[in-house]
Amino acid sequence: MKIERVTLEDAKELLAIYAPYVRDTAVSFEYEVPSLQEFKGRIQDISKMLPYIKAVEAGEILGYAYASKFKNRKAYDWSVEVTVYVREDARRRGVGKILYQALENSLQRIGVLNMNACIAVPKGEDVHLSNDSYHFHEKMGFRLVGTFHDSGYKFHTWYDMIWMEKMIGKHGEKQENVRFGEWTV
Repeated sequence: MKIERVTLEDAKELLAIYAPYVRDTAVSFEYEVPSLQEFKGRIQDISKMLPYIKAVEAGEILGYAYASKFKNRKAYDWSVEVTVYVREDARRRGVGKILYQALENSLQRIGVLNMNACIAVPKGEDVHLSNDSYHFHEKMGFRLVGTFHDSGYKFHTWYDMIWMEKMIGKHGEKQENVRFGEWTV
């Protein structure tokens, strides 16, 4: 398995990975699968500043991960929100772990200090959502920092959102600027 930079030519394959998360789960709070053009725009906007990577095996994309700005204020530059999606038939093979490790390394190299993850969680047994994302992030070294109750509504169900964080760099009094746009895989 290789980790590579996502290109616009990957958009169709990435969208095919993402679509079931939108249609069938509460992992994504989108109601409609975005158009290919909209998805390409997202890739373009994010990847010009922050890492957007894919896991490739035998010429096929198994999953992808990216970081996006946490907030659009200068003081938040050292914090990002991270996301990972793995193709349905490639789950539980370590793809997400490999992607997140590569993402973390890339973020560290450009000076990002905090990785944040916003995760939907079920309140009990749920056919559209499990606690897998919470457990995955916990295993990756993230810790729970907060819960927003009944903040997402999908499939006639209210879901809580949790925030998890992982500190990946040293926080100093005189912090070097993040080198947006200079990321590598």
